[in-house]
Amino acid sequence: MKNIIVVLLLTFVGFTVQAQEVKNKNAKVEFHVSGNCEMCKKRIEKAALSVSGVKFADWHMDCGTLYLIANEQKTDVLTIQKAIAKVGHDTDEVKALKEDYEKLHTCCQYERK
Repeated sequence: MKNIIVVLLLTFVGFTVQAQEVKNKNAKVEFHVSGNCEMCKKRIEKAALSVSGVKFADWHMDCGTLYLIANEQKTDVLTIQKAIAKVGHDTDEVKALKEDYEKLHTCCQYERK
């Protein structure tokens, strides 16, 4: 009887370990970031790359989409979006503070929603 319980317990533990979420070291992520110009592009990409775990950042001015490759074991999307908002740019989930937005050059001040 003890052997059966031990086997069942080990089986349950094995399934539980396998059910844990596997985090991708090279996750492809994309989300919208508000901005206008080449200065915005440099600022947005620099802010994203300043987050530990972000390996690649490319912001497309024409559509406002930021494409990233990030290590999900070191960071998450919300952390990256907070870093971008800190330099004055709104994202899907995080809006920049008014003070941070107002520090942007006049050509970089996009229309806020």
